[in-house]
Amino acid sequence: MFEAEVNAEKIEKADFVVCIPSYNEADSIDFPTKMTNEGLTKYFPEKNSVIINCDNNSPDNTKEAFLNTPTQVPKIYLSTPPGVKGKGNNFKNLFKKVVDLKAEAVVVVDADLKSITPQWIKHLGEPLFNDFSYVAPLYVRHKYDGTITNSIAYPLSRALYGRRVRQPIGGDFGFHGSLAQVYLESPLWDEAIANFGIDIWMTTLAFNHGVQICQSFMGRPKIHRPKDPGSDLGIMFREVVGSIFNMMKHFESFWLGIRYSKPTSIYGFGLGEVEMPPKVNVDMDLLFQKFHDGFGQCKEIWKSVLVENLYKKLLEMERMTERVFTFPTDLWARILYDFTVAYRDSVCDPGLMIDSILPLYFGRTFSFVKRTKSMSTRQAEEAIEEDCMTFEMTKPYLIRRWKKN
Repeated sequence: MFEAEVNAEKIEKADFVVCIPSYNEADSIDFPTKMTNEGLTKYFPEKNSVIINCDNNSPDNTKEAFLNTPTQVPKIYLSTPPGVKGKGNNFKNLFKKVVDLKAEAVVVVDADLKSITPQWIKHLGEPLFNDFSYVAPLYVRHKYDGTITNSIAYPLSRALYGRRVRQPIGGDFGFHGSLAQVYLESPLWDEAIANFGIDIWMTTLAFNHGVQICQSFMGRPKIHRPKDPGSDLGIMFREVVGSIFNMMKHFESFWLGIRYSKPTSIYGFGLGEVEMPPKVNVDMDLLFQKFHDGFGQCKEIWKSVLVENLYKKLLEMERMTERVFTFPTDLWARILYDFTVAYRDSVCDPGLMIDSILPLYFGRTFSFVKRTKSMSTRQAEEAIEEDCMTFEMTKPYLIRRWKKN
């Protein structure tokens, strides 16, 4: 039976909220719930806290699994109506509840986390009681985990808005309760943000509202359900990239004036002994094949979006073998920048345009994996930082194209 809210202890006020968004997470939600409870009781005993599960009316008994997990901290279950799915829609319920509860601090953790410890609640929550309004996570991830972050979300958001936030779509983060009202009142809301676009939307709004932002060391790598970067993407890619492009139109007066990025405060004392994340297996042949498939499916869109010399470079890359193939960062940045201008100008159907980036992303990922194969996690991280600097150095190209069209 559908219940929009279960609040057995009739909680009406809370200082600290920890949210676990979910859809069909009955087999995994008890672990982050237990770790959250331990973190709140150990590190925030003086706060009135509550754990909230924001769910999409999961048919697999996620609600029962959450409510039946024993905790000292009270729990609230919230659900979207039957048929309404999407992480962003879960968060809209969260924002409303945070305002109702007049909460000072809010932390969000993924429901499929296997590496969360009670310290994660401390690391994400403590800065919110110490003058920071938005907390992004810093954790070690496998060099091939989070490839949308590494090749698009991080370099683009950093170059555009001038803030070095390594995990702008990390999934585990914290925000001050006052931001909940900002999120509720934002005129920017669409189908993509109601789903996977929500994380980058929240981070970008924090950038543009000039709030105090920090990154916090988690102390352990993020371990969740790993995904091969050559598969399991589709809708998520379209919604994340589409949200980034959409917000560029809205916030152009802000980012056009940003020339270079600046470091973001780091809260905490470092990772200490680094625990290595689990390996992510990559099907290189599949990545290369999907890049080549794009020439049959997307060539006309690329021709209409890209300036002539970039399009010609892509045609040259089509003839490269796997052994010599490379996708330079400067070229990748300019291609993405051309797409942002074409997206703004509706050169063709927005959905088809974003979908046509996917084969290029596969080619870029293939090139990155090949380049970093023998690198350690730290060396691969340095390579990503160099890529971001290239995006920043190439930004004048974007500004010229944006202002010219």
